[in-house]
Amino acid sequence: MSQHTHDTAPTQFVEADGIRFAYRRFGNPEHTPIVFFQHFIGNLDDHDPALSDGFATDREVILFNNTGVASTSGLVPDTIEQMATDAAAFIDALGLTTVDVVGHSMGGLVAQQVAIQRPDLVRKLVLVGTGPRGGEHIGEMPAETAALFGVKLPRQEDMWLPVLFAPTETSQKLGREYVERIVARKDRDASPFGEQVYAGQGTAIHTYGTAKDPSYALLKNIKIPVLVVNGTDDIVIPTINSYILQQFLPNAQLIIYPDANHGAHFQYPDLFVQHTKLFLDAE
Repeated sequence: MSQHTHDTAPTQFVEADGIRFAYRRFGNPEHTPIVFFQHFIGNLDDHDPALSDGFATDREVILFNNTGVASTSGLVPDTIEQMATDAAAFIDALGLTTVDVVGHSMGGLVAQQVAIQRPDLVRKLVLVGTGPRGGEHIGEMPAETAALFGVKLPRQEDMWLPVLFAPTETSQKLGREYVERIVARKDRDASPFGEQVYAGQGTAIHTYGTAKDPSYALLKNIKIPVLVVNGTDDIVIPTINSYILQQFLPNAQLIIYPDANHGAHFQYPDLFVQHTKLFLDAE
């Protein structure tokens, strides 16, 4: 078992298809490893230590930057499909043949696509604050919401408070605790984001969201067990999309956390770990 934690695991690199992927890997390899797929303009340091360390007690945790993000080389693809191809290549490069995947927001779109493109690779899927291809208002955020991602602050991580957490006093307090957790690591993934990251990821999300199919036929290809999680009022990918996922996926469960927004799992980390472990450990 790795003695490292979220805050001490070294950043490592592996090459796949000409891309040098940055990743961190730690925890107990007793069970199927769990790979986290990151949200829009997020990097290694936007993952929540409370989640990583919570899962690492009984399974290996793998965090990574996909192509073109922060300390990973290359250009960010402008399609979710290519992001999925790259993510699968990264997992293959680690020598893993079966993984569980937790995908948040854009990462949830990519995770679904990996499960479709590589059904051999993903055992179980956890989708947080995300939606299906062609879902409701995916990639079509109101201007006031989109503007939240461009705010410049003395401590830039504070931008996540209105994006990920509800405006209530309770939710914002828990949001501040999340920010304190993610800034605690000393050697941070400090590589800057360029405009190409915003443009590539933004185009990919918009294209995926506007590919409408009222029957959501693509979801029928995801036959593995899926846990869908969201907050009551997700302002980035509206919560209705979580209900759509549960209704159209062949084998899906749904959990909605109260007084929560796009980062419900960050607001309730202990509960999320408990619920997700029950799901992952079930036969």
